[in-house]
Amino acid sequence: MFNFVQHETSGVFAANGKRLKITFMNSETVRVSYIEADAFVEGESAIVTAPASHSGFTVAEENDSVVLSTSDLKVSVSKKSGAIGFMDAAGNVLQQEPARGGKSLIKKDVFRNVYDHSAEVSTGQNIDGARAEGEAVDRIFDRHAFEAKLEFTFADDEALFGLGSHEEGYGNLRGKSQQLYQQNMKMVVPCLVSSKGYGLMWDCSSTMVFHDDAYGSYWWAECVDQIDYYFIGGGNASAIAKNYYALTGTPPLLPRWAFGYVQSKERYVNAEEMLGIAREYRRRNIPLDVLVLDWKSWPDGNGWGQKSFDPARFPDPVKFIDELHAMGVKLMVSIWPIMSGDCPNQIELREQGLMLGNQSTYNAFDSNARKIYWNQANEGLFSKGVDAWWCDCTEPFEADWEGTVKPEPHLRLIKNTDQAKRYLDEGQTNAYSLFHSQGIYDGQRAANDKKRVVNLTRSSYAGQHRYGTISWNGDICATWEVLKRSIPEGVNFCATGEPYWTLDIGAFFVGSDPENRWFWKGDYDAGCRGLGPMEGTEPIANDNGCTDLGYWELYTRWLQYGCFLPMFRSHGTDAAREIWRFGDEGNRFYDTIAKFIRLRYQMLPYIYSVAAGVADAGLALLRPVALVYPTDSNTFDLTDQYFFGPGLMVCPVIQPMYYEQNSQPLERVPEMRPVYLPQGSGWYDFWTGEIHEGGQHIEAAAPLETIPLFVPAGTILPMGPVEQYAGELPEAPLKIHVYTGADASFVWYEDAGDTYAYENGECARVTLKWNEAEQKLNISDREESFEGMVSTRTLKVAFHTVEGLKETEIEYSGKKYVVPPLGGSAE
Repeated sequence: MFNFVQHETSGVFAANGKRLKITFMNSETVRVSYIEADAFVEGESAIVTAPASHSGFTVAEENDSVVLSTSDLKVSVSKKSGAIGFMDAAGNVLQQEPARGGKSLIKKDVFRNVYDHSAEVSTGQNIDGARAEGEAVDRIFDRHAFEAKLEFTFADDEALFGLGSHEEGYGNLRGKSQQLYQQNMKMVVPCLVSSKGYGLMWDCSSTMVFHDDAYGSYWWAECVDQIDYYFIGGGNASAIAKNYYALTGTPPLLPRWAFGYVQSKERYVNAEEMLGIAREYRRRNIPLDVLVLDWKSWPDGNGWGQKSFDPARFPDPVKFIDELHAMGVKLMVSIWPIMSGDCPNQIELREQGLMLGNQSTYNAFDSNARKIYWNQANEGLFSKGVDAWWCDCTEPFEADWEGTVKPEPHLRLIKNTDQAKRYLDEGQTNAYSLFHSQGIYDGQRAANDKKRVVNLTRSSYAGQHRYGTISWNGDICATWEVLKRSIPEGVNFCATGEPYWTLDIGAFFVGSDPENRWFWKGDYDAGCRGLGPMEGTEPIANDNGCTDLGYWELYTRWLQYGCFLPMFRSHGTDAAREIWRFGDEGNRFYDTIAKFIRLRYQMLPYIYSVAAGVADAGLALLRPVALVYPTDSNTFDLTDQYFFGPGLMVCPVIQPMYYEQNSQPLERVPEMRPVYLPQGSGWYDFWTGEIHEGGQHIEAAAPLETIPLFVPAGTILPMGPVEQYAGELPEAPLKIHVYTGADASFVWYEDAGDTYAYENGECARVTLKWNEAEQKLNISDREESFEGMVSTRTLKVAFHTVEGLKETEIEYSGKKYVVPPLGGSAE
């Protein structure tokens, strides 16, 4: 039997060498700590930044249990087994560990490799960049730890989402298993969110596996000092997200331009090529905010990963970047944690003993190493005007990116994690990217608080959002199946509370590999030019894009989908992706791509306001339909529909209608796709305004020019003009779309677009509320202000109703205003 002792913010249970602690972080969030030892391990968490702060709980004994209660939550602990049940304030069970206890620990010894830093290292390069291997000279005991297992019971009518971004493309995780380790196409976030209104987060940085299948419902971890997991209440997805941020840190707001269109490829070679791309976008009046310089910005013959510009290809970096800025274009540059070839950056870190055992990957877990790495990036790149980072290969020890046959899943886990454990503590193998991102964020914030951190990175972990990161899903292949799987992949990543996810629009690999490697299996070879030369100084002459019309169709659908992702970014190898690689004005593909790039800019007031609401209100730019409509079980297994912000349900097209591979025409394929409209709302077709009842399946029109979009009744959607770059037309009118049929509320947010002044209140919020009963739009007084704010703005208000569209126009000067939709007088 467990004995119980109450403390200010926790309750401790002890029995026969086992200790269990329930700590209240707030009235809705509980930390559960379990160890089979005489004392708990009190160490600093890599994930959680908040201290326990809630002392307002009561204790009562009920039968054989102790019940700890706050105003929002009840936690029942069995005195016999230590099994924990979590209930809402009314006593409804949300989650329950098995009656036998559900928490298991197996003692283990942790060893670490010792390296001779003066020994030779074998180096090489594969398709994913430089590689280096060091040989350990010894393996020594480090500490005692545990292998751990956490068991849960999930209800039959419950859906689960989260765990990060994984290539299988699972939606609802019920009945699934998932291996949780970092790899090119795997990003781990050890959080689950339930349709029953709670979340679970395991504070663990080792390899893990989740099961909800024939083997049971449990989480397994390879190495922990003790079990530490969090039950996160809230009742709905937004409240859970707010509690997650209270635990792990507030996500900073990305600059407005980061939500514009990002053009990239593997790779732009020199400054003149990139300036030419920017000029061509401007000539064609196609919006563009960011150009990306992929690997090999560094000097020729200078190894891999040097954080400086090649003086031959970028002779005057400041002038080059100034010219981009004059066109309203920002520059993102790729940097790597691995350095080779005795480049100056590598030598500096190696001489100070700040490299891992391969003498090429810097030790991001060391604060001094992070500081030096940042200083190198600052001196060579940021001080020249670089705007954003692309932190590539932040796993950074994948081992399966080779061979012609894809290894079996269990063998991939072993191969990749064994490689990581050669150099990293086995309790930290999932957390490298978290610390690497911290170094970039802390360094840039200290160097220049006028430019917000933007870090596109291939790996992620719980809490990484607090460092201004966007994660993408790796080097994927151009097939319809991969597009289909990407949709739930991104939704599950963002369900965890990590807000920013994206992918390579059109996929990284367009064609197939001449060497038949398993990971390079795109379906479209026509016109693809393969990899560019490592030492190339001029653009590849035949880099004119894929010529297969089957790919043009796939790319167009992929770009439509990408228009409704947190970052809108086209990238890949094999073939260039600029809009003119898909025909010219008047071509159906070109015109559709142009239409959606322009639509993205019209949507920026909505997107930027939702992004601000991520921290303010727990909003999400990507969210599963099931977490918006959790009482409609028909939504639980939707994998090809999702919410983009609170007001747009996006339904991408995931199969061809016009062309197969090799430009072979398809015949008599309906230009439609099935869509489920959840119960509880009326639904407006975004394109036509047609209204549908909820709780039904429909066939939605989906010709090439259209992606099915549906807006729930009771939505306010602010939209702006088409700009050539974000912020080009600061005084332009906004159009406020009000979709009537239910009450609605939306906070329209503005600030200077960059800098961190918004953290000190230099921003503006206006609350828009639609009252369905009174048929009035209430516009609040503007809260706060910022330098450069437009004080008076024309608002064109469009009321979408069952009778059709009704429009009016007002001048808003920051004072409360009431707008009736039927032509009555304003108040």
